[in-house]
Amino acid sequence: MAHSRYDAVVAGGGHNGLVAAAYLARAGRRVLVLERLDHVGGLAVSARAFPGVDARLSRYSYLVSLLPRKIVEDLGVRVELRRRRFASYTPVGDTGLLVDGGDEARTAASFAAVTGAAVTGGAGDHDAWRRFYAMTAHVARQVAPTLLEPLPDRAALRDLVGAQAWRDLFERPIGEVVAERFADDTVRGVVLTDALIGTFADPAADLLANRCFLYHVIGDGTGDWNVPVGGMGAVTQALADAARSAGAEIRCGAEVLAVDPSGEVAFRDADGEHTVSAGHVLAALPPAVLARLLGETPERPEGSQLKVNMVVSRLPRLRDASVRPEEAFSGTLHINEGAGQLAAARAQAAAGRIPDLPPAEMYCHSLTDPSILGRELRESGAHTMTLFGLHMPARLFTAPGAREEALRRTLASVDAVLAEPIEDCLLRAPSGEPCIEARTPLDLEAEAGLPGGHIFHRDLSWPYAESAADGQWGVETAHERILLCGAGARRGGGVSGIPGHNAAMAVLLSSSSHGARIP
Repeated sequence: MAHSRYDAVVAGGGHNGLVAAAYLARAGRRVLVLERLDHVGGLAVSARAFPGVDARLSRYSYLVSLLPRKIVEDLGVRVELRRRRFASYTPVGDTGLLVDGGDEARTAASFAAVTGAAVTGGAGDHDAWRRFYAMTAHVARQVAPTLLEPLPDRAALRDLVGAQAWRDLFERPIGEVVAERFADDTVRGVVLTDALIGTFADPAADLLANRCFLYHVIGDGTGDWNVPVGGMGAVTQALADAARSAGAEIRCGAEVLAVDPSGEVAFRDADGEHTVSAGHVLAALPPAVLARLLGETPERPEGSQLKVNMVVSRLPRLRDASVRPEEAFSGTLHINEGAGQLAAARAQAAAGRIPDLPPAEMYCHSLTDPSILGRELRESGAHTMTLFGLHMPARLFTAPGAREEALRRTLASVDAVLAEPIEDCLLRAPSGEPCIEARTPLDLEAEAGLPGGHIFHRDLSWPYAESAADGQWGVETAHERILLCGAGARRGGGVSGIPGHNAAMAVLLSSSSHGARIP
């Protein structure tokens, strides 16, 4: 193709890149999106992972919390997100801790059964739970709107949040706060898991865990984790439709080879190598990848998770007769995630060992959204099952057979809390193979180009400016024409579209004095 000029070139067609492209195109900008793979979506995709099995799994990312309603409404994105009634269930021996969003009395009784505290009265972990999450709800309502605005400084955000919540969520290690507020080890662990998703950290000492926790409780001002109808691929397809309808040009199978600070972008597709230039380049890529494309020295992040996708012929039985599997698996089912178990697993992983009893959590998408299953599969009673394993840093998977060993131990951990082995419930594909696949951080690096397999592209940052280098929107780089618009931007991470929105606003507002139209 001939050398072309665009107002903006977006490198990467994940959800953030599509959001940025849609906003810029709606403002009348000429936009080109370059995506290496043969489809858009990045890690927010749906796929038929098992040949001959009509189930569209959200293969990598799987729930939506941080995506603001404002972005959905601004772009006219047609996507349905369903709220889950049951937040979580944590098996404990022959009982378990059920957090039922539709029945507070049942939740209180469940706390009493697990912790031994009285259902009524002013003490106990259930009351502490209610107070703690009232605090996080307040923080969510205050912080969420700022994520789509120019970066506040530390003092401004502290004033919004309030002194007590600021101390407990921003200044003190979250593990210390949780240990102080809750007495029961199981309850402590349920709270702490949100501080460890995709993050290898010690919540008793490392404020990185606080940053992870914060992003998991502030989603769109509610902290709810919702189910995308049609799977994650439906979300990114709707974003792609919005970008195209606004006039953005999206090219798949186009691998970016180099980025120049002047705004030139070299890429390769089936027809050869090409160069385009742009007023701005928006990198919906990990910062380490952008550094390599600029010829700079990249950082080396490290992801920490084991993602396991399954299709089961039926839901596994529970030991707890008071809770139906349909209730337990429609929310997040916590597996060996007591505070002590989390600490033991982290210590083993830090020593370079796959944990003996890996902590993990499971969730069944098809209970809330059966549309991802074909009719025959749905009528048979089959379901999809997603497992996310904690304290599985990339360093554990360099040895041959490490993935298989991690999966074996993780399934044994699951079996330890159920009334039957999970493997007995796995659906068999027409080939006879069980419908189960595991993805390590190194697999994500190989398949999705994530350095170190880090699902957030790099360690999460605070949602405020820590120095002048953070810029006005948290997307700026050392090069004036080049902006981050992926999960590695400040206020990035998760399926949110926030960095894409903010990068687009940085472009539009930087030239608004020249008459740019802002949607």
